[in-house]
Amino acid sequence: MAETLELTASDGHRLGAYRAVPEGPPEGGIVVLQEIFGVNAHIRDVCDRLAAVGYTAVAPALYDRSSQRGVELAYTKDDVTTGRELRSEFAWDDTLRDVDAARSLLASDGLKVATVGFCWGGTISFLAATRLDISAAVIYYGGQILPYVDEKERCPLLMHFGARDASIPEADVNVLRSAHPNAAIHVYDADHGFNCDRRAQHSAPAAKLAWDRTLTLLRERLS
Repeated sequence: MAETLELTASDGHRLGAYRAVPEGPPEGGIVVLQEIFGVNAHIRDVCDRLAAVGYTAVAPALYDRSSQRGVELAYTKDDVTTGRELRSEFAWDDTLRDVDAARSLLASDGLKVATVGFCWGGTISFLAATRLDISAAVIYYGGQILPYVDEKERCPLLMHFGARDASIPEADVNVLRSAHPNAAIHVYDADHGFNCDRRAQHSAPAAKLAWDRTLTLLRERLS
């Protein structure tokens, strides 16, 4: 079952969210964190896939703090430009308040909570691991982590990067390895955005392997 709902952050801001619920009792809760393209079909599909394997998944509409609400973008050059402009409107602290509203909703159902984030959401997932009360954090190609690399995680980290991702060079990944030696960091023969089958950069083998590793961590930490 899937539905849209409204969350309220600690500062009173109200934002939309997409929630997918499993058929049986949930094994845990996942906050799914968007790319710069909003809570679009890809992010909803991630939530649905997580619900299909037993998790309640909530994707907060992080762009609802912008001048536009309910933003859904595709992957054209114009969409990339729009997404980057919208992303630049936010302070990380405000975004994390919205993430924590989704976390609190899941925790109120007695669930252990993890985050899974993509691109911009990957960096947010990392910050959730260092600043919020969660049980695990999965980061897909988060490219803005380095300014915060010295923040220490409070939970296990799993990171997925593409070897052909020009926006996140190998040197950056090596900095992350050094700063977070306990993190599981994997590099795939793939480009940025390899998990999304709606993008030209999609790599089915890399996406499957990363997904399998993600589900293994979630089973270990949320069950």
